[in-house]
This record gives sequence, structure tokens and C-alpha cells, in this order.
Amino acid sequence: MNATDGTETGKDLREELNLSLINSGMTALRDGDEGAALTLFERAHTMSESPIAGSFLGYCTARAGGDIEKALSLCKEALRRDPHNPVHYLNLGRVYLLSGNKEDAVKVLHDGLGHEENSDIRAELAALGNRKEPLLSFFGRSNPINKYFGIVLKKLGFQ
Repeated sequence: MNATDGTETGKDLREELNLSLINSGMTALRDGDEGAALTLFERAHTMSESPIAGSFLGYCTARAGGDIEKALSLCKEALRRDPHNPVHYLNLGRVYLLSGNKEDAVKVLHDGLGHEENSDIRAELAALGNRKEPLLSFFGRSNPINKYFGIVLKKLGFQ
């Protein structure tokens, strides 16, 4: 037995513990135990700073009413480090939604689908609904005439 055998075994145990923390955090989140999930993802992220732990830590932070800027930073860093994992797009999109930024959320969720099909992203987009075409399509969607005309028609019950 040489000195590296002990180091490799210790590293393997840390990775296994980290994976266990992440899996337990995902279970807690799925079961609605946000406090436990936040604690587990904090421990996992402190242990390894893996992108998946950071991504879920960001989402849990925002969901628990924590610092949105920190949550966005964690999710963006996870996405930067692992850009092909659609879960990072899902978590960043959810943080944007929790911050009230629906436009960026939709964009990020669609970007995530561009990397890989993901039923959770599809469900999130379906829950947001589809926008109708602007009433006066020759004006842009953001044109004030379209906006106010749409508001008036909705109040009158035509939309």
C-alpha cells in the first residue's frame, strides 16, 4: 500500500458523501422540505463547489426568500462551469421567476431545451402559458398602443 491509496480512498469517500448530500437535498426539495434542502445543498457546495450543488443551492436560496443576487450568481456560475446540463437552466429560470423576471426566465428555459430535452423545463414553460399574438401585429408587442388596447379588451372581457 502506498501513500496515494489513502488519498484516493479519502477523495472517493468525499465524492460519495457529496453525492449523497445532493441526492438527499433533491429528495427534501421534492418533498417540500426547503429548509432541509437548503442545508444539504449548502453542505454539499461547501464540500466540493460542484456545479450541481451550486445550482440547487441558488434555487433553494431564492425559494426560501433569501438573497436573489446570490442565488442568481450561484446558478449562473453553475451554468458557466457546466453549460450542457439542462438542470442548471431550469434552476436559473426558476430563480428568475422567483425574482419576478419572467422574460429572462423564459429565455433561459428555452436555451436549456436547446441543449437537451427536459420534462421539468417543459412543465415550467407550460405553467407559464403561451402568449397570444399582439392585437395589432403591425406594431410590435411592446408598442403602447398594443399594450393599452389589450388591457382595455381584457377588462371588457373580450380577451
